[in-house]
Amino acid sequence: MPDSVEGLTTQSLSLPEELILMLLNEETGYFYQVHGWELNCAVVGSVLAELSLLSRIDTDLDSLILVDRTETGNPTLDPVLEEIANEPEQRNAQYWIERFAIQAESIIDLTLDRLVDLKILSHHDGDFWTLAPTNWFTDLHGNDRQDTAGQFIKTRISECIFTDTIPDPRDIIVVCLVNTCDVFRFIFELDDEAERRIELICKMDLIGRSIADAVEHTIASPMLRHSALTKPIQRVSLRDLLFNPHLRNGNIPAVFADLAKKYGPVFEVRVPFGRPMIFLAGPETNRWVHRHGRMHLNAGNYFADFEKIYGAHGVMPSLDGADHFRLRKAMGPAYSRGRLAGQLDHVYDYVRKYMADWKVGETYQATRLCRRMVNAQLSPLFISVDSQDIIDDLMAFKERALITHIIKALPKFMLNTPGMKRRAKTVDTLLERVQSVHTPAQRVGCPRNLTDDWLSLHASDPQLVPEANLRFALSAALVASVYLGDALSFAVYAMASQPEHYEKIRAEADALFENGDPDGEDFTPSAIEFTHRFLTECLRMYPIVPMSMRDVMNTFVVEGYEIPVGSRVYIAQTASHYMEDVFPDPFSFDVDRYLPARSEHRDPGYAPYGLGTHTCLGNRWMDLQLAVNLLMIAHHFTLEVSPASYADSLSFSPLPSMKPSKKLKFRIAEQKRGLPV
Repeated sequence: MPDSVEGLTTQSLSLPEELILMLLNEETGYFYQVHGWELNCAVVGSVLAELSLLSRIDTDLDSLILVDRTETGNPTLDPVLEEIANEPEQRNAQYWIERFAIQAESIIDLTLDRLVDLKILSHHDGDFWTLAPTNWFTDLHGNDRQDTAGQFIKTRISECIFTDTIPDPRDIIVVCLVNTCDVFRFIFELDDEAERRIELICKMDLIGRSIADAVEHTIASPMLRHSALTKPIQRVSLRDLLFNPHLRNGNIPAVFADLAKKYGPVFEVRVPFGRPMIFLAGPETNRWVHRHGRMHLNAGNYFADFEKIYGAHGVMPSLDGADHFRLRKAMGPAYSRGRLAGQLDHVYDYVRKYMADWKVGETYQATRLCRRMVNAQLSPLFISVDSQDIIDDLMAFKERALITHIIKALPKFMLNTPGMKRRAKTVDTLLERVQSVHTPAQRVGCPRNLTDDWLSLHASDPQLVPEANLRFALSAALVASVYLGDALSFAVYAMASQPEHYEKIRAEADALFENGDPDGEDFTPSAIEFTHRFLTECLRMYPIVPMSMRDVMNTFVVEGYEIPVGSRVYIAQTASHYMEDVFPDPFSFDVDRYLPARSEHRDPGYAPYGLGTHTCLGNRWMDLQLAVNLLMIAHHFTLEVSPASYADSLSFSPLPSMKPSKKLKFRIAEQKRGLPV
């Protein structure tokens, strides 16, 4: 009798699903390092093998024959079966593997989605997967147990390899396919006897042997590897760059959208006395970075000098691979929407206390107003101290360090001016304050915060989070006020410059706060439907971090362009925000883009929070905090854009991240409701 999990028998897992589970490396949250083409061939091979076991096709070493064209009901199998059924000529397995290998990514996506739906895998931001704890009622020996599906499958395969158990045909096929990917040595500790056993198993079954042979031949075929005849990367003329109209108002995403339209999705910019800058721009390069960047791109080198400013090494933005995944998993709860939702009563108090100083008729500089408003919330929430008196200096020092060591737009001595040295000391001031309130006695009965998580992780795993990195981690937590504050300033600008949208946001705010302060569960998709679409459009038109940098550690080909090892690439992930074929009429503020009928943000061209493994860990926290702040402003005040001419024409300050021009101000035009004490 087959073993079962939550009503699902192991036999109802298809071979593609079992192959994916075998290849998942839980330490990194992704597959073992199988070359993309090899993985694609193995996945297609598993589809053909599953169709054979279901008696839809028959295959041997020389041919593949259609037996039954009846659909299986499995969306990963039926498109392949349909094409085989409609092919007028009889082909062999290798032909079909070659034909379907380029479509294997869609098969992998469907397989991963189903495993998530079955609660066998858990999906994490950044396209990481882990095995979910699953109840298996009996193991191979009939004993009750609790384990994960992936571990159970690996247990079955290990018994095939390390015992004399006669494997069933499905397990033979899994062994054959995993063996073609050459990853058994990473999954198990193999000795000579085990390797001989694998070779023997691969010869036991005709279907498994024929499919595996076809996969191996396809992998070995030089005609199907990336051609050396790749397209030359075009060099952007300095005139096209310097005279771009969007460069003058600081709209960096729009600049790169224009350049990609003329020069293609991969282009090069050369500046005097600098190394060549290779840019990737567009939805297809976004898709490639999101899916494959982890195997070819590295974040550590370009970030090293910036880390040294804080005396750190190996902080989250500079890590890759297993350590990066471990750190994200450990710190995920600290940056989660749930953590913020559980503390909204405090957020309301902090926001009202800050807005209590607003005077009707007064005008305030936009970015400073919003950054300090956000910091008034993040500082007590993250580190349990007040930092309003030093936050401006902390922000100024961090931005100068980024411009100097990441963007390299200023010489290094600009970080050592008397003013910057004074601001650098505020980092130590901040740490002293944090340490003074984070003694065990003082934290008794307090809700867990970000500092608690960092200190706890340091204590439990000092190699992953050494003491030297706490200085960066705790100060960077506050500097998040820059990004969230600037995003809020764009949102307030968009609301204040469009009165019809202001009224709709206010209506949702009034409904939420009508009977007192709402809790986290009240911020449902229907309750803030318009506000959510509005903020989604703000993040499209005004992305805070418009691009990212990476170093190439393995040569790759994207969109027909070869990028050599050692290059530095600039991933302009938000260039597609201003591409007509991704977002029609991209310079129009259109909240209806995100209605179900259009859902334009579902395209890989929408990337305000970055791509791949370095997708912003706190993006869902940020979504909720932005919504709460915007709704509370609309509920209590009417703000106007100053000067009034900026309502139709906004300029940007693009370095080191996107923010409104310093000239933008907000005038408190009206107070709609009093602020409760």
